[in-house]
Amino acid sequence: MEELNPSELGTHEYWEDRYKDEIENFCKNGDPGDIWFGENISDQIIQWINKTNSIKKDSKIVDIGCGNGMLLVQLAEEGYTNLHGLDYSEKAIELAKAVAQKQKVNISYVTCNILEEIKDDYDIIHDKGTYDAISLSQNATDHRNKYIENMYASLKNDGILLITSCNWTQDELKDQFSKKFEQAEIIPTPQYRFGGKVGSIVSSCVFRKKSK
Repeated sequence: MEELNPSELGTHEYWEDRYKDEIENFCKNGDPGDIWFGENISDQIIQWINKTNSIKKDSKIVDIGCGNGMLLVQLAEEGYTNLHGLDYSEKAIELAKAVAQKQKVNISYVTCNILEEIKDDYDIIHDKGTYDAISLSQNATDHRNKYIENMYASLKNDGILLITSCNWTQDELKDQFSKKFEQAEIIPTPQYRFGGKVGSIVSSCVFRKKSK
C-alpha cells in the first residue's frame, strides 16, 4: 500500500499553533472553531450512536484527537454521561475545557499522546481525522501500526472503534484494520458523482474489536 506524503498536518507544532489561534478567537467572540469534516458528518455519527442499542447513556466513550470537543458536547446534550476527550495538543485541551464550561456540560479531558500507552478501557473510541493526521506524519507506517495496536488494547471486549477519514477509502480502512478489527457497519456520508462514477469525500466506518 502506498503511503501518503508527510505534511505539517502530521506535526504537533501545527496543531499547537492552530489551537492557540482558536483559543484567542473563542475568548474574543465565543466561536469554538471548526467542526472537523463539517456538521453533517458529526450529525450522522450522533444519529448512529443514538440508534445503536448496545450503546447506553453511560457507555464509556472517548474522542481521540478531540480538538475543541464539540462532538463530545453534542453527545452530552444527547444525555451521554461518561465522556472523555484526549488530544496531544495542550492548547486543544485548553480550548475543549473552556467550551465545555461555557456549555455547562461535564466532560473529562486529558492531554495524551495516543501513540503511547492509553491506560483505560472504553466501550467506544471515536476518531474523526486523527488517524488521517497520523498518516501524514514522519514514520507514518510505524505510527499507524502503533495506533491500531493501542486502539485494540484500549477497547473493552466487543468494543467499537468509529473512525472517519478523508485520506483513506472504506476498503483501505477495512484492509488496514483487519487484523485487529472486523468491519461492522458503514455510516453514510455525502457522495459525489463524476464521469458516471459515485464516490465519497470522506469515509466513516464502524469497527468491532475482534476476540483474542
